[in-house]
Amino acid sequence: MHRLIFHCDLDCFFAAVEERDSPDYKGKPVIVGADPKDGKGRGVVSTCNYEARKFGLHSAMPISQAFKRCPHGIYLFPDFKKYHVASKEVMDIINSYSIKFQQVSIDEAYLDVSDICGNFEDARILAETIKNQIQSIVGITISIGCASTKSIAKIASDYNKPNGITVVEPKKEREFLEDMDITRIPGIGKKSKIYYNKKGISTIGDIINTPLPKMIHLFGKNGEWVWNIANGLDKREVKEFSVERKSISKERTFYEDTSDFDVVLSKLEEINSKIHEFVYKNKIYYKTVSLKIRLEGYLTFTRAHSFIHHIQDKKKVLRVITDLTNQFSTMNKKVRLVGIKLSNLKKSPSTFQKTIINYIEN
Repeated sequence: MHRLIFHCDLDCFFAAVEERDSPDYKGKPVIVGADPKDGKGRGVVSTCNYEARKFGLHSAMPISQAFKRCPHGIYLFPDFKKYHVASKEVMDIINSYSIKFQQVSIDEAYLDVSDICGNFEDARILAETIKNQIQSIVGITISIGCASTKSIAKIASDYNKPNGITVVEPKKEREFLEDMDITRIPGIGKKSKIYYNKKGISTIGDIINTPLPKMIHLFGKNGEWVWNIANGLDKREVKEFSVERKSISKERTFYEDTSDFDVVLSKLEEINSKIHEFVYKNKIYYKTVSLKIRLEGYLTFTRAHSFIHHIQDKKKVLRVITDLTNQFSTMNKKVRLVGIKLSNLKKSPSTFQKTIINYIEN
């Protein structure tokens, strides 16, 4: 019996919510992100709809560049409170169909429906039901991929966007994947693509046709990982918290470069609080905290500190981040961007922090 796994991915989520709430936006390029300020804005595009993508816009593009390509677009500042409400409505609908549910971001989740669907045709009917329910109740569209592994389900959800369903049965996996560019595999980006291409690997079919020992010889553990993905051997389970997740991070770009380190530290405190809302809610512990700081001229630095044990302590992280940030206060350069990353994650650590009260009681 093959597993039946959904990857559910909301279409242009932030922009879709804005279109839902302002119907006159439909058919027009909608860009959610920083203020473009007539092409002089800072920051990036968070999300844009498909009309905006026709002009070459995409997520993470500098907002100034987006404005130059699409000056007539509708530019909106993100309303995260509204997006979180919509996300919760969607995730509650998806989660209601199976306890094997894993939300991986504000706009995507996995669902294992093996226990409630007898075959892939049943899964297709269920996916259609979920898609229609989300559109009817929340007013936005979602694309769903169904396969026997998480990785192929994720590739499938992107195949027929927007508002599409793609079901890939095990016997058709090779046919579905073989002509795709290797960057469709999660984890292969632009930089690693160049390295793979130099070794004669351009499509997923090239990976499938390369013996595993050779993939390991050429690319090490990463070669083994992508070979397993391409051959449908991804055994990862759908679970509430992904132990495979390596880090949690947030960063913010200042509207103007600043030399005021009180402002910098205030922004870092805000980021730290946002990250820990997620950390506390999901009962995540971490061992390493990293600071990212970008100075004027795009000089970018990272600094990290590791604790002896896994912890979950917002105040302790803020103290570490403050100390790391102060190392840059004497450089006489303005700050453009700051970010915090928590890594070396653990859901249920074997070693917990001991408070003074614990110590006394023991």
